[in-house]
Amino acid sequence: MGSSIDIYLFHRGEHREIYNYMGAHPYKDGYIFRTWAPSAKNVEVVGDFNNWTGKPMNRINLEGIWEIYIENAKKNQLYKFKIQTVNNVWKLKSDPYSFYSELRPKTASIIYGKPNFSWTDNKWMKNKNFGKNKPLNIYEVHLGSWKKNKDEFLNYREIAVLLTEYVKKLNYNAVEILPIHEYPLDDSWGYQGTGYYSVTSRHGSPEDFMYFVNYLHKNSIGIILDWVPGHFCKDDHGLYMYDGAPLYEHNWKLLRENDSWGTANFDFSRNEVRSFLISNAIYWLKEFHIDGLRIDAVANIIYLDYGKNGHPELKNEYGENINLSGINFLRELNRDIKKYVPRAITIAEESTSWYGVTKKEKNDGLGFDFKWNMGWMNDTLNYMETDPLFRGENISKVTFPMMYAFSEKYILPFSHDEVVHGKKSLLNKIPGRLEEKIANLKSLYGYLMTIPGKKLSFMGNEIAHHLEWRFYEELEWNLEKEFYNSKFQNFIKDLNLLYLNEKSLWENDWDWNGFKWIDGSEGKNNVFIYMRKGKSNKRNLIVVLNFSGNTWEKYRIGIPMKMKYKEILNSDGENYGGNGKINKNINLEKLGWHNLEYSTEIQIPAFSVIILKGETETKE
Repeated sequence: MGSSIDIYLFHRGEHREIYNYMGAHPYKDGYIFRTWAPSAKNVEVVGDFNNWTGKPMNRINLEGIWEIYIENAKKNQLYKFKIQTVNNVWKLKSDPYSFYSELRPKTASIIYGKPNFSWTDNKWMKNKNFGKNKPLNIYEVHLGSWKKNKDEFLNYREIAVLLTEYVKKLNYNAVEILPIHEYPLDDSWGYQGTGYYSVTSRHGSPEDFMYFVNYLHKNSIGIILDWVPGHFCKDDHGLYMYDGAPLYEHNWKLLRENDSWGTANFDFSRNEVRSFLISNAIYWLKEFHIDGLRIDAVANIIYLDYGKNGHPELKNEYGENINLSGINFLRELNRDIKKYVPRAITIAEESTSWYGVTKKEKNDGLGFDFKWNMGWMNDTLNYMETDPLFRGENISKVTFPMMYAFSEKYILPFSHDEVVHGKKSLLNKIPGRLEEKIANLKSLYGYLMTIPGKKLSFMGNEIAHHLEWRFYEELEWNLEKEFYNSKFQNFIKDLNLLYLNEKSLWENDWDWNGFKWIDGSEGKNNVFIYMRKGKSNKRNLIVVLNFSGNTWEKYRIGIPMKMKYKEILNSDGENYGGNGKINKNINLEKLGWHNLEYSTEIQIPAFSVIILKGETETKE
């Protein structure tokens, strides 16, 4: 019953759809079960079909694949593998390749077979350029706490309708969801998984999740999935010590144990582990039509001593702290995704200054399409947390990130990690009264949306959430009825639309041709002025950011070209809850300023962002 080519590729680490072979699959009038447990003395399959009494499996090769055909096994029956270790201890394990699992706290796998769903997103799937050379504005969502029904989880189909309506209303064009493979503990938000091929049963069936993806695609919304190939949950029913010995994890305890997270690190040097993980990436992208994967904790894959305070024993053969097998895994992952699912993108959540995360492998890069810009995020939030009276002493927090803005293809993230564990909501990171906080937050988002890089913002940020994110309850949707919050949400809606429509904000995202400082030195006054340039001069924008509490009635700014300019966004507009200090007429003067030939005077309200657009060139 075993396929020699499947077995061969699996053990070489080269199988890219091993989920079609391992696990439980329909066969004749029942199901065939397979698992990999090389250190096991015996393996049985137990489940509803044999009253959980055990049915011995056959070891079909020396490398440890076990197999059995159960004639009376049926879809939706529960099962586990019962494994006898070398120490004669019997363990009940969930199937690493199961397509569906019981709702926590129960842990059995469910016989399912590949999901059966009729896709109708053909038009979307023909898009070969998602996120590349296009606007990408991502709304990051934890499905379990975005909205609830009286403290109960919504079904994927319910979320699809509600989330699509909301995302389209707010003018985002992509959604990123926190991990939805099966995981035992709600508190982990999905980042400590057990069932890598199981769509979490918290929100319904695999077909329900396919409906979710299909529905968003039909409404032109891309879907990115958080994926966690670096480490996994140590619950006894999962991958940890699967056959009584280290298997998916490192044999060496120092490398295996991830004490800071209470998890175990995958061993990327094992061929079968690479087949398992890379096939899993392909599974989500191919079988579920996911548009991209955001790879969690890439630094934990790159460095042997990540989170271990530079442990002296954790060195490779060259005396470095680099995990060579981890580097090879990441390159292989990106290479094979581009080969088998070329439409998909990969995003690295990489928190160090590792060179070439988004460079091609031939240029010594890792091959990702994008990297989260954690340095920019940290500097920016540090600046915003500073009292406005003293922000001028920290202008480098705004200007320095532009020194490396084009060293990688960046996504600028205000993610879930920044609004949890005592870090406060974005609103409450900012000092001052509520109206000052809201005004500052509008300026902050004006900054986010107008500098080079793709965009990501966590749910709740768009309504100026007061509380930190709480995974166990839905967002404070009542804030939509509050004056300042509703006005802020309206501002985000218009700002997002402006980003989608103005090509200068994304046409030249990856080089200096798309950005020019007009004045960054005025940071001592907390005022920054820069230009975003498209491929046509008619698309140029001038952005004025005022992060101070001062209002300037006549503030002269340099203009690089003789053009007629119009104010297309002002966060102080009354429709955004401001005081209405807008600029109706922009009068160009041939007066040199900021080392430019032309200039104009505008009023700049306290804590504001102003965007001017060059419309037509004027004659002398």
